[in-house]
Amino acid sequence: MTADRALIVIDLQVDFCPGGRLAVAGGDEIVPLVNALQAEHASVILTQDWHPADHSSFAGNHPGAEPFSTVEAPYGPQVLWPVHCVQGSPGAAFHADLATERAELVVRKGFRPAIDSYSAFFENDHQTPTGLAGYLRERGIEALTFCGLATDFCVRWSALDAARLGFRASVRLDACRAIDLDGSLAQAVEEMRAAGVGLIEG
Repeated sequence: MTADRALIVIDLQVDFCPGGRLAVAGGDEIVPLVNALQAEHASVILTQDWHPADHSSFAGNHPGAEPFSTVEAPYGPQVLWPVHCVQGSPGAAFHADLATERAELVVRKGFRPAIDSYSAFFENDHQTPTGLAGYLRERGIEALTFCGLATDFCVRWSALDAARLGFRASVRLDACRAIDLDGSLAQAVEEMRAAGVGLIEG
C-alpha cells in the first residue's frame, strides 16, 4: 500500500442495485470485493449520483420519451434514464453493506438540472470540473483504481478522464458490473484499453 494510490468507488448506490430504479444486473454482488479492496489502498473516495427530481436526463421529464432513448442535448447525445438517485431519496443512499467509514471524500455528481454527469471528474460537457482532480493532486495521489457501477458508463468515463488528466488509471473489472446498452460494454472496454487504462480481471 502506497500513499499515492486511491480506490475510487463509483456510484455503489441502492438505485443501481437489484430492486432499484436503474438496477444493474448483479450490482450488489461486487460489494464484498469492493470492501476488501479498500484495505489495499491508502485512500478511498466514493462518488454518488445526486439528481434533482427535475433533472434533464430523466425520461419522465421529456413528454412522450421512453427510458433508454437518446436525445440531443447542448453537450451532445444524452441517454434518457428512468428516474433514479434523487437527492435525499432512499435510492440515492449507498448500498447498506458498503463500508463507507474509510472514505475520505464523497463526490456528488449530476446535481445540476440541465446537465448529466457520468465522470467523477467532469460533467458531460467534458469541461465543467467536479474538483476531484485538484483534490487528488493536492494530496499527491497519482494512481487510481476504479470499481463500481456501471462499467460502461460512470466507471468508463471516470477512468478515461483520469487517464486523459495524466493519472495512472486502472479498473477492477471483477469489481464492476455493466448495463450493456446496445453493446456499450464492449465499446467501453475497447476505449479504456486504447486510452492506456489498466484493465484488471482480479
